[in-house]
Amino acid sequence: MSGEPIPGAAEAVRALRAEGHRLRFVTNNTTRARAGLAGELQGIGIELDENEVSTTPIAAGKLLAGMRVLALTMASVRGDLAAHVTLVEDGADAVLLGGADETAETGEVFAYENLNRAYAAVSDGARLVCLHKNRWWQTAAGPLLDAGAFVAGLEYAAQVEAEIVGKPTAAYFKSALAELDSTPSDAVMVGDDVEADIGGAKRIGMRGVLVRTGKFRPAALEEADPQPDAVIDSIADLPAWIEAEAA
Repeated sequence: MSGEPIPGAAEAVRALRAEGHRLRFVTNNTTRARAGLAGELQGIGIELDENEVSTTPIAAGKLLAGMRVLALTMASVRGDLAAHVTLVEDGADAVLLGGADETAETGEVFAYENLNRAYAAVSDGARLVCLHKNRWWQTAAGPLLDAGAFVAGLEYAAQVEAEIVGKPTAAYFKSALAELDSTPSDAVMVGDDVEADIGGAKRIGMRGVLVRTGKFRPAALEEADPQPDAVIDSIADLPAWIEAEAA
């Protein structure tokens, strides 16, 4: 299954905290509520509080606060959205697309009738917003098509450009930095996606460290612009890298 723990990850997080580093777990995951994500990480030994997890559904809810929203998302994140918006099937002020997962629910969420309803709403003037625009995502079974394909299709059909909430947008990174009371120059982004994680962070002045786990692909690294500040085997190597940088 996806989500297998990285050896040494829990120990690395503990070491970072022991050195006094403040942490945020910034994710483009669009299929789990924040409480669930925090629980899953805690379940594999990662020490964190729920409020240290930054998710795109919560960011989208804050962005669209008070609006009527047609949400093509997994049911698991609708509670996080509903804390800020009114979820509707018709008369939407905004259409929000989430991401895919490995279950049959993906086919239900992105069924033709739902995409057509979203197209009609956007054509009538509703804002088109997406939690991210990833083309694919990594699973234990290999890469799978993500919701970026559906976002692009709606953009093409309705002749609009979607607003992206998650990585690599500057607003999402800046929101996490604000929670830490930090500036870009004082922060390091660590991730497996050289475009969404590293590229987005570096464009606002953060340093970026790419890990060779998960979504990492050598070809993508070669083509990336900007390039990461460092490439390490996994998060387990991060404390040593930070110590060496500070020396």
